[in-house]
This record gives sequence, C-alpha cells and structure tokens, in this order.
Amino acid sequence: MTEWIATCRRVREEIGQEARYRHSIGVARTAERLAMAHGAKAVSARTAGVLHDLARLWSKERLLDEARRRGIALDAFDVAHPVVIHAPLSAALAAERFGVRDAEVLDAIRKHTLGAAGMSRLDEVLFLADALEPGRRYDGRAAMLDLALQDLRGGMRAVLKSTLRHHADRNLTISPRTLACARAYGVAIPKELLHA
Repeated sequence: MTEWIATCRRVREEIGQEARYRHSIGVARTAERLAMAHGAKAVSARTAGVLHDLARLWSKERLLDEARRRGIALDAFDVAHPVVIHAPLSAALAAERFGVRDAEVLDAIRKHTLGAAGMSRLDEVLFLADALEPGRRYDGRAAMLDLALQDLRGGMRAVLKSTLRHHADRNLTISPRTLACARAYGVAIPKELLHA
C-alpha cells in the first residue's frame, strides 16, 4: 500500500462522510493538475488538496471552541460565520494528525476558503482547485478550470469575480479577507459589497 493510499484512507475515516471525502479527492487531483501546469510542487498540491477540509463538517460550536482552544485568532467575520474557521483548523489537523510540516502546504490550507491579499502559487492552486474541482456543479465552472490551467492569475480573477457576484446577488456578507484578495488581483468589487 502506498503512502498516498494510506493517507486517503485516513482522510476518509477522519472526515466520516463520503461526499466530503469525494470532494477532497477531487480537489487533490485538480490541485495536482494545476500545479503541474504552473510549475508548483505537485505532491504538495495533492497533499494540501486531500487535507484541506478535515474540519469542514464540524458544528459551529466545535469550530469556535477548537479555534479558541488552539489560540487561532478570530475576527468578527469568523465569529459571525464559523464555517470559515474550518480552513485554519484543517491546517492544524493536517499538522497534528497527519504530520504535515511543510509551511507552504499548511498556509495554502489556511487560505483556501477566503483567500488573502498575499497568495503564493500553491495558495492559488488550492484556492482554485477547491472552487473548480469537477464535483462542483455551477455555470461556468469548466470554462474557469480551463482558464486556470492556462493562466493561474486569470483563473484567480475569474473565480473571485464569480464569488463576489454570487455574494452580491444574494445579499450575503463577504469576508474582508476575500475583498482584500479580490483587490490584490485587480477584481472590481460590486457596489453592493462595498459596505462590507
């Protein structure tokens, strides 16, 4: 049994839900493709992909409690929308339970949900893989993946634009970190989100 298969089996057990596990495998495969297309470390991308959602199914209460217990800094958006805390907690679990020591992998996992003003190539790869893996079903996904495979920054701009439009159309609050990420990539912020 290879180390990769063993890791996948452990992730399946850790997550405990088949749909979320399939998503994690889809993200790992998509991240590996994007990494190979753009000169990033494919093994690092695949590892970040399979481990990125370890805490995604935790309850809001558990996310808040575990983040506070570990001393993870939370802002007002995190407290109001605890689901986003799964990203830094998944990075913590990747280190604690899977022995990941690669700071770049852990940082990509931390940033995969909201993005950040400063994104490394691996950060971009994981952020895009999470949004664009084939299990995701929404208009434009395949075209955005094709773009991202050709132009990583172009893919980032397309996904961020789509994310902002989704939030604006539904009158959803968006994280200041996602807004900062969009600005860093030169994506115009819809006027409906400027109050955020």
